[in-house]
Amino acid sequence: MMVSTGSGSGDEATSERTPAPPHGLALVIDFVNTLDVETGADELASVEGLSKWFSERGLSERRDAKPSERDRRRAIELREALRELMLAHTDGERVRGAGAALDRASRAGVLTVRFDADGSAHVDADGAGFERALARLLIPIVASGADGSWERVKACRADDCAWAFYDRSRNRSGLWCDMAVCGNRTKVRAFRARGRR
Repeated sequence: MMVSTGSGSGDEATSERTPAPPHGLALVIDFVNTLDVETGADELASVEGLSKWFSERGLSERRDAKPSERDRRRAIELREALRELMLAHTDGERVRGAGAALDRASRAGVLTVRFDADGSAHVDADGAGFERALARLLIPIVASGADGSWERVKACRADDCAWAFYDRSRNRSGLWCDMAVCGNRTKVRAFRARGRR
């Protein structure tokens, strides 16, 4: 798709001044959107693309070994599990198995909680190599769990889109990444289908 991290419900316009989603969730959204379902373009289609995406976002370090094809497959598994969870946030349906992929990435990257002297908690990935880089994608999800902002991260309900977005609607009712495009297209299709009956 092509869109912003707008409400998807049409309740409020998005602009350059729309604040980023809290807790670094924009990174998770960006990761899921490495695959454009509509066009088939996939930034993670090669190991080189995977390496570039992670290094450009500071998730991997120079001292880390280059990712392998196995790492690329694990990244895609995590991306699609996240998309499933985001679709569940959109439709309100529970999904099975998606959480297991997140758990595997968390364990492999050794996600840990540390406490400062003042008692404030910080989550970090203590694993090595690409496992650490992949687990770092989960930190914003952990951070956003307490205030419910993770549930606002959704995937567009349109079958030919599934673009990840942050639902800014007041009542968390966003269904589409862009009401003017996917929402309208879905409504037109439904109208035509009713007319054929």
